[in-house]
Amino acid sequence: MTLIVDTLTQWMNNFTAKIELNQQLLSDLDTPIGDGDHGFNMNRGMQAVTQKLTEKPASLTAALKQVAMTLISTVGGASGPLYGTAFLEMAKKSDTTNDLGELLEAGLAGLEKRGGAKPGDKTMVDVWAALVPAVKSHDLTEDKITAAVEATKDLVAKKGRASYLGERSKGHVDPGSQSSGYLFEALLETKGLL
Repeated sequence: MTLIVDTLTQWMNNFTAKIELNQQLLSDLDTPIGDGDHGFNMNRGMQAVTQKLTEKPASLTAALKQVAMTLISTVGGASGPLYGTAFLEMAKKSDTTNDLGELLEAGLAGLEKRGGAKPGDKTMVDVWAALVPAVKSHDLTEDKITAAVEATKDLVAKKGRASYLGERSKGHVDPGSQSSGYLFEALLETKGLL
């Protein structure tokens, strides 16, 4: 489970393909509880990431930083800064390790700090908190990913734009959680990573 520039690039390419394919679904999920643009914003950001990574960054740290800065500068709303922070924290951690589980753990810590969210708040933190331990224990599965994303449906949002809806946010899958699900699915599909 060692992350290198090549596997990171493959992982991001897989993630971009999933986002592109599901951008309408992500924006539809975002319509009742957000701005309705999560899929389109994420697609714009990930297309830019894929483009940047063709320049073959010199190191894993440089590559992760490039992913982070590209997402921060191209994805609108809260998602850009949140995903960007996760990858920025992974970049910092990559100075001392290239273990995927440890990098993702640093990314999760960054997400919690940046957004102030914790598990149960109906945000992407719910999915990361459920799945990072599965990556670390080498038992990430499609079923676990689906379950983690679906679990956000019945939560009441306590952070982000959806929190303004209170109880009415129940019954909707959190769009950031869904896109995070795609991030972990893309990880499963990246050869040599898990």
